[in-house]
Amino acid sequence: MTENHNLFVALRRAWPQDLDSTAVEVVDGPSAGLGYSWRDLDRASAMVANLLDSLGLPSRSRIAVQVEKSVESLILYLATLRAGHVYLPLNTAYQSAEIGYFIDNAEPAVVVCSPKNHGWVSKIAFSGKTRHVFTLGDDRTGSLLERAAHHSDRHEPAVCQADDLAVIIYTSGTTGRSKGAMLSHGNMLSNAQVLRSYWDWRPDDVLIHALPIFHVHGLFVAIHGALINGSPMLWLNRFDPATVVSLLPRASVFMGVPTLYVRMLEDPRLTHEQASRMRLFISGSAPLLIETFRDWQQRTGHTILERYGMSETVMLTSNPCLPDARHGGVAERRGGTVGFPLPEVDLRVVDDQGEPVPAGEIGGIQVRGPNVFQGYWRMPEKTAEEFTADGFFRTGDVGRIDAKGYVTIVGRSKDLIISGGYNVYPAEVESVINDLPGVAESAVVGVPHPDFGEVGVAVVIARAGARLDPDWIIGELKARLANFKIPKRCYVVSELPRNAMGKVQKNLLREQYKGEFA
Repeated sequence: MTENHNLFVALRRAWPQDLDSTAVEVVDGPSAGLGYSWRDLDRASAMVANLLDSLGLPSRSRIAVQVEKSVESLILYLATLRAGHVYLPLNTAYQSAEIGYFIDNAEPAVVVCSPKNHGWVSKIAFSGKTRHVFTLGDDRTGSLLERAAHHSDRHEPAVCQADDLAVIIYTSGTTGRSKGAMLSHGNMLSNAQVLRSYWDWRPDDVLIHALPIFHVHGLFVAIHGALINGSPMLWLNRFDPATVVSLLPRASVFMGVPTLYVRMLEDPRLTHEQASRMRLFISGSAPLLIETFRDWQQRTGHTILERYGMSETVMLTSNPCLPDARHGGVAERRGGTVGFPLPEVDLRVVDDQGEPVPAGEIGGIQVRGPNVFQGYWRMPEKTAEEFTADGFFRTGDVGRIDAKGYVTIVGRSKDLIISGGYNVYPAEVESVINDLPGVAESAVVGVPHPDFGEVGVAVVIARAGARLDPDWIIGELKARLANFKIPKRCYVVSELPRNAMGKVQKNLLREQYKGEFA
């Protein structure tokens, strides 16, 4: 019999024998207080998978999803895997132009959106090659659930190979053109299995899930971690620091971006006693300030475990949870670092010629392993560009490895801004600013921010004779882009710093504005 490498099969295999025990408890939102058993997840995902099967979709069809967080949206993800199709999560903040690009590029067979957005989303979808549009609300409503209710709650998972495509995650480059990173069933399963071991997931662990589920951190790291360990989740549709702090005595694992830790530190109830049952706090998606790292240690007695990953690779490195035998039994979690390469991950730091640099020296980070993606959707030339001849992926990040093996990320070779855990690509924002009446040129740079880690600052030059209002520019951007992409400050200046070749020197702008939010 052919082995089925479908990720859903591997996740379900790890669920408890008692399928009627609680898998997810909803803490907030319209379904607050509702509990979902493991059997509920199995039956509901079977019904949605049967609905997808009934549509007669081509093999490995893309299922694009832009909905608010809910347990039903998790069930839709599991059903997509189960039916052997390709899940395409989209940030709920994306506007019409952005959604239009993704639908045009990915050509999904099915689009699922929030009921409130059905009018404009369906218009975009049906103008392309999409034939089916469903709605899914965060209050257990929508046409997806209505249709799925008529289908059987038993479903035989589709047979998949390890290298079959399971997910496309869109990630932009500095050109502003979004790229679809293709992750296979094997990519994600290998990473989930490694993290289960390296983070010492235990039979009695309970996860507080307070992250969005349209990107790697909330969907693949947190959810896969709980599901492949058969661990229940305390589910928040939206992060609220007071609620999370109140839940700490009932849980053992929490994952968040640095912004979430900053906000929880403002709650006076965050104490050693309140966090005494917790086993592990994990941070990622953006740099964790050393002040936050130390404040958390002092307030809770716990040392945050910082790790590093990408949309293209899931997780790559982690500070140790237990003593790491590969590094002499070291167990120290070091603030300002992202720890060691995970088991099965090869990581090297190289110079501009691709040669490894000595310990402690800075260079470009390259990685290889079973977790590394298959390439960019319909971009073979770009894919070939990003891989070395010996199979290493060029991450675009710059860092160093010290003599003890700790990896530190010191910057990015591209101008990527990571704000509150979300990627912001300056070229995309600049292109929108430059299209505004009266704008001659703009530059967007990231500067330190105590809450979000980094935020954007826009520096704009007006056309001759034009008068520009910075507040007006920000207002126009809010009508065109997702809120997390909007610069926090805007300045109108007479000129931008340039080098001898006429290129804008963004390093000087970053230096000039780095104290704006100090």
